[in-house]
Amino acid sequence: MEGEIVPIRGLPSEIFEFEEMAKEQQQIRVRVEKRRFGREVTIIEGINDKEINLKKIAKILKGKLACGGTVKNGRIELQGDHRARVKELLVKELGFSSDQIFIEE
Repeated sequence: MEGEIVPIRGLPSEIFEFEEMAKEQQQIRVRVEKRRFGREVTIIEGINDKEINLKKIAKILKGKLACGGTVKNGRIELQGDHRARVKELLVKELGFSSDQIFIEE
């Protein structure tokens, strides 16, 4: 449907199809790091920040997981251990392929 305007966003639909294709090609790693004083941080790596807006994804994840976090060095850092829910949210809410998300223990 070339030239079609997406009503909610007001932009051509081709722009959003490119982002959807980029999401399917990402190899995402989710792991937990221990920081000072025994605090845990969930690290999400492998999302290409040139094709996909990491700050937007981080904002959505922080809201759904009720935690703090940031985007640093091309990766998303979330306060706490959220490995169990991150994969589910990346697939259901953000449209990533579940086959390309790897949870490290």
